[in-house]
Amino acid sequence: MKLTEKRPPLVSIVMAVKDTEPYLPTCLNSIIAQSYSNWELIAVNDHSTDRTPEILNEYAEKDNRIRVFHSDRPKLIPTLQVGYRECKGTLINRMDSDDKMPANKLQLLVDEWKKYGKGTIVAGGTQHFVDEGEVGDGFLRYEKWLNQVARQGSHYEEIYQECVIPSHCWIIHKEDFDAVGAFDPEVYPEDYDLCFRFYRAGLRVVGIDHILHYWRDRSNRISRTWEEYKDNRYFDLKIRNFYDLDRDRNRPLVLWGAGKNGKDMAKLLQTKNDRFHWVCDNPKKIGKEVYGIIMEHFEVVPTLDNPQIMIVVTSPDDKINIRAQLTQWGKKPVSDFWFFV
Repeated sequence: MKLTEKRPPLVSIVMAVKDTEPYLPTCLNSIIAQSYSNWELIAVNDHSTDRTPEILNEYAEKDNRIRVFHSDRPKLIPTLQVGYRECKGTLINRMDSDDKMPANKLQLLVDEWKKYGKGTIVAGGTQHFVDEGEVGDGFLRYEKWLNQVARQGSHYEEIYQECVIPSHCWIIHKEDFDAVGAFDPEVYPEDYDLCFRFYRAGLRVVGIDHILHYWRDRSNRISRTWEEYKDNRYFDLKIRNFYDLDRDRNRPLVLWGAGKNGKDMAKLLQTKNDRFHWVCDNPKKIGKEVYGIIMEHFEVVPTLDNPQIMIVVTSPDDKINIRAQLTQWGKKPVSDFWFFV
């Protein structure tokens, strides 16, 4: 259903805020500077110990589109829940209080969303920045991959590799957001869990080739410091969703990769009581028994009857070569193979 109302839709921006005094004015100024003006910012203070609450109140006094609330329970998801209950908008977006918006962010998101209407999420690209020093290599690789996913619209094809839609880089109709549980599940990483809920609901993701968010890299960001983000492979979350959404036990399962990640994944698969072929290209491992499973050469794959293939390798060159080999065999992503790291 496409939006037909004459007035531009109100966008509710939900933002949890905790101890970001040094960055908060820059963030708020970037929101106020949006070329799309029909927005409200629901800013929820999460038990800050610096001047964050005072800064929020100062901005709210100057701009009535900014409303300030306080979380009744500490931590990110409960704080987002408080904010979401206060939303009045038709469309929902999320923001992080240490980041920045490009001035055309909301306009681009709304314009693209209006082409499709309900049932669609619009997502775009990101760009990391730092005030001093350099952005970490891992974040730069993730940024490059995210932007490629947005350009190609391959969100669901790549969903088991990493979080395909950053928490701040999407827009969705409120009814669709309610239908997938909004911020209700207390599952971390919350943005990755949300991607899987979009996938489960069959919502269409439309990627646009624009940088829609400036993402601050700093040493104390929660993705670096929280226990919930410590093992950033998120294998438990991936496996749970894989078996709920994609695993067909009538088809053979292949695990491709015999390094540390492959071994950790093999242990998880064994907890599912699911038989699988474990393949690699390392002659020192082929024919050897690992965790009670005989390692096979990857050339066994085309002899299997319509297998589902989990690829758990980290080398970019290995990923390229494996994808090329699978394409040669006629395998297609989203039904035949998935990358898990």
